[in-house]
Amino acid sequence: MSTTPDPYRGFRFPAEIISEAVWLYHGFSLSLREVELILAARGIEVSDETIREWGLRFGREFANTLKRRRSQPGDTWLLDEVFIRIRGKQHHLWRAIDQNGVVLDILIQSRRNTKAAKRFFCKLLKGLRYAPRVLVTDKLKSYAAATKDLKLGREHRQSRYLNNAGEVSHQPTRRHERHRKRFKSARHAQRFLSPIARSTTMSSFAAI
Repeated sequence: MSTTPDPYRGFRFPAEIISEAVWLYHGFSLSLREVELILAARGIEVSDETIREWGLRFGREFANTLKRRRSQPGDTWLLDEVFIRIRGKQHHLWRAIDQNGVVLDILIQSRRNTKAAKRFFCKLLKGLRYAPRVLVTDKLKSYAAATKDLKLGREHRQSRYLNNAGEVSHQPTRRHERHRKRFKSARHAQRFLSPIARSTTMSSFAAI
């Protein structure tokens, strides 16, 4: 009978401390050094480089666990995209939430044309494995073209006012972006933001 290997085997610190450090780093606008100081105030001596390695090792795994635990997302998807600048080049952060404000997924791309919209839709459909009843977007024509090409055949509401919740959902990303003086690369931004996007609430990290 096979058993699941312990992912924390070989680490000097217990799972509770590792998850706390990852939660602090991803859940709040804190630098690695600030997380190190918070842990030190609690009598836990760990370097900022170790915290960085924990985030890379466990961040996505924690978020995937939370995603499996959460209830079925809603059937109304609100999609929005914002500009982010990475090493002087403009990129687009695509984000989808449901009617309850739960972040469904994100994707960073260099464009926001029909091809980019279709790629994001495909990522959502693959991850969630169901199609929405209602789509709410702004008036970007790429959304309408993508839904037509993919034959989603659902209600599509396009309005800059109906999608306010989607726009507001970008605020945590803006805070992280400002605090970290922008991201180093598109891959770095996707890797850092995905754990946040793929979990219902980052406070749930403490329960893992």
